[in-house]
Amino acid sequence: MQPSPEQSPHHAYPDHWEADVVLRDGGTARIRPITTDDADRLVSFYEQVSDESKYYRFFAPYPRLSAKDVHRFTHHDYVDRVGLAVTVGGEFIATVRYDRINAQGRPASAPADEAEVAFLVQDAHQGRGVASALLEHIAAVARERGIRRFAAEVLPANNKMIKVFRDAGYTQQRSFEDGSVHLTLDLEPTAESLAVQRAREQRAEARSVQRLLAPGSVAVIGAGRTPGGVGRTVLRNLLGAGFTGRTYAVNRAFAADQATIDGVPAHRSLGEIGERVDLAVVAVPADRVPEAVADCGEHGVQGLVVLSAGYAEWGAEGRERQRELVRQARSYGMRIIGPNAFGIINNSEAVRLNASLAPERPASGRIGLFTQSGAIGIALLSGLYRRGAGLSTFISAGNRADISGNDFLQYWYEDPDTDVALLYLESLGNPRKFTRLARRTAAVKPVVVVKGARHSGSTPPGHAVPVSRIPDATVSALMRQAGVIRVDTVTEMVDAGLLLADQPLPAGGRIAILGNSESLGLLTYDACLAEGLRPRPPVDLTTAATPQDFRDALSAALADDGCDAVVVTAIPWVGENGEAESGDGEVLATALHAAAATGPAKPVAVVHVEIGGLAEALAAATSTVAQQRPATASPALGVPGPAAAAPRRPGTGRTTTGRPAPTPDKAAGDAAPAPDAPRPVGRIPAYPAAERAVRALAEAVRYAQWRRQAAVPGKVPEFLDDTIDEAAAGTLIDTLLGQAPDPRGRPLEHDEARELLACYGITVRPTLPAPGPEEAAAAAARLGYPVALKTTAPHLRHRADLGGVRLDLDGEAALRRAYGELTDLLGKPAELRPVVQSMAPRGVDTVVRATIDPAAGAVLSFGLAGAPSELLGDTAHRLVPATDRDAAELIRSIRAAPVLFGWRGSAPVDTAALEELLLRVSRLVDDHPEVVSIALEPVVVATQGLTVLGASVRLSPPPARTDLGPRRLSNY
Repeated sequence: MQPSPEQSPHHAYPDHWEADVVLRDGGTARIRPITTDDADRLVSFYEQVSDESKYYRFFAPYPRLSAKDVHRFTHHDYVDRVGLAVTVGGEFIATVRYDRINAQGRPASAPADEAEVAFLVQDAHQGRGVASALLEHIAAVARERGIRRFAAEVLPANNKMIKVFRDAGYTQQRSFEDGSVHLTLDLEPTAESLAVQRAREQRAEARSVQRLLAPGSVAVIGAGRTPGGVGRTVLRNLLGAGFTGRTYAVNRAFAADQATIDGVPAHRSLGEIGERVDLAVVAVPADRVPEAVADCGEHGVQGLVVLSAGYAEWGAEGRERQRELVRQARSYGMRIIGPNAFGIINNSEAVRLNASLAPERPASGRIGLFTQSGAIGIALLSGLYRRGAGLSTFISAGNRADISGNDFLQYWYEDPDTDVALLYLESLGNPRKFTRLARRTAAVKPVVVVKGARHSGSTPPGHAVPVSRIPDATVSALMRQAGVIRVDTVTEMVDAGLLLADQPLPAGGRIAILGNSESLGLLTYDACLAEGLRPRPPVDLTTAATPQDFRDALSAALADDGCDAVVVTAIPWVGENGEAESGDGEVLATALHAAAATGPAKPVAVVHVEIGGLAEALAAATSTVAQQRPATASPALGVPGPAAAAPRRPGTGRTTTGRPAPTPDKAAGDAAPAPDAPRPVGRIPAYPAAERAVRALAEAVRYAQWRRQAAVPGKVPEFLDDTIDEAAAGTLIDTLLGQAPDPRGRPLEHDEARELLACYGITVRPTLPAPGPEEAAAAAARLGYPVALKTTAPHLRHRADLGGVRLDLDGEAALRRAYGELTDLLGKPAELRPVVQSMAPRGVDTVVRATIDPAAGAVLSFGLAGAPSELLGDTAHRLVPATDRDAAELIRSIRAAPVLFGWRGSAPVDTAALEELLLRVSRLVDDHPEVVSIALEPVVVATQGLTVLGASVRLSPPPARTDLGPRRLSNY
């Protein structure tokens, strides 16, 4: 909404304050500044507020607003007087206002930094978290306008408002004066206020997803009059799944006397139904969707699944149609899955929802699956079905214009029915938030991700996402830092998901291998080594081994304290007549389950070669023991164990008996079971190739290790505070950027960069320009021999292999000779820009960088200097702020790390000094977002200490940090 011409011209309407938010009950609302055009809305809103709420607001009976009141509450300068409104369906449901005041409590202007604040929420919307969301936004507005404190007067009986202030997490003071409670809130965000904000965000967004997945009633809008078509297919699938709620078919083309279709009530509009519908599945042409959305909004529908195509995947016109769809739905408080979605499935027995185009509801299980592609969703459902895996929930979000993978991470975080989250993502709409949510979720249950469209410029049509400059390798590293299991293919995702859903986490990487094929055992052994595991020599049971031999061997391996996991390899038995014996697969499955049921809690995976009659035997075992599972080969070893034993659900710690899950902190520290713990009974995942089984197991090992480390988070050493002058750095940055900084930023000169880095205890060895041999000799005399002569031309910088660097020049004669050789070989001094620098102690040349990516945030990077590392992409990355553990892992995670630790008899270098440097760089970019890039190259790390020989720094006006602001939904 834009202001009228009467609005103060020198303070433009702040449209960046507009935001869609999710409220506590999962519905949405819009927060925006109040304008002069809102007089009628304000009066209508006030008339719907109870006398009691009016009394709490004005401390006296106040039945109606006067014309003067209306003018005062709708005319703001957006600096000293600001009003925000919360709207649903275009009408006000709450307002908040602040007025800047001086120390005497009278109206004031800057530099006064205190404001009086007051809220009013319609009684019908109290308890939805409206005031809490408003407080977050009005506080952010106030900070932007230079206000640091809020003052509020609240009647003692107004417990709800007092609680809003008390629970916000801000530093506050309270006193009782003249019959009212006087509250003062310091608006500087605190760790507690940020934690409160994110906890509210999690509850609200999880609730918005739950409303979609567990509706009490569903209407299919666009169910055709004849069989076939998208709408009729969804209606059939709803009925086929046995949905426990009420189902309706809606189509304006139905005849007036048509009462039912496929046995469910048929209506021409939602208004004819006569009761509220919770979820609407929209399957009409795109040009008719706005009409359907309006019908839903006006009749209280809580959420939409839009299957209709013709949106952003169709180009610019479709993108605008998609934006309008989101705006329209949110204006009514509804959230959307889609458009161009495949649908949603909830396998809970209390719901049994299949509001999708999938003809069969998959078996119930412990895996939650989110995909942005309908085609990939179909393939994943089919693959999981074939392998006997079950799902808790399935979502195919299409263009994910509103609800995304982030929302489902919020939901799965505390969903007792989901132990493993699988996500196929083609884009990340909010990478910072995704990383934060994934880290928190991964602390209690595995998160497995396949990222499609990994290369720059290949964002799928229909996905509006922030531009990111970081390569996919960096994205992968940041995901792993957050505990995400990043795999390359959907097959690997299913492989890992099956193991993580059905088996306990391993305590380490020591792998026992046993089976009846020496060759298959050796292949498994090699695969373990390739994945960085520690396999024990394979135990060959020989081809004559019986199922009882397998059982005994598996029992012994599980009982061995030197083993963390077991891979069983199996080939078919061959009888005396040369034919595979029947029934062996079923017997083998039973034997392995018997061993697993009595052994300690360690993961077991099976590798089987599908030749002879093994596949049929495995299928027979499945059909006889677990009738509800498909009769295929792989799931034979996935048959449930004895019903008396409740299978463990990794991550939540719940069992199917319904025992409560541990708290997140406790769960995070419970990554590995005790070696002698009773064996949880579950399905044993089977794989057709050793490499696939071992890769899945390796991912589980790495994830379990991350869980153990995440239980005790790293920290930033306190000693850094004594050698860092944050205030001096801030002053210098302000000076360098100037009063009107160039939005493109500016690179710092060498001396400017040295001065800024020195504020954070980072010393850069000085260089002196040498435009001629005489200047070079003078510079060397000033610095002291030995010296280095280097070119700084962009095309030769850091390229010693091109001859642009001369080292260990121990005298003037050597320096002049080198200067002549350099200019004769590479060009004139004006082109080469030579410099002289004193020699540093010998060591390993490394590179430390930090960059600000607009989508992912600040990223700290480390690698060895030189072309080989650059060509091989051997660089490690961590998100800022980095902890001591992040710094230690950063230098150890590159493939060339052995060079730093005494490779081939060389002396180990001072990695402690290198870790400290990384922490200082991290702290600098975290404290000062204006520092958008730093490159220290080379950093020579010696056996004692290090030397920074080159530094480049770029400053720019700080990019917006939406992840630290008040809660808001993404705008697509």
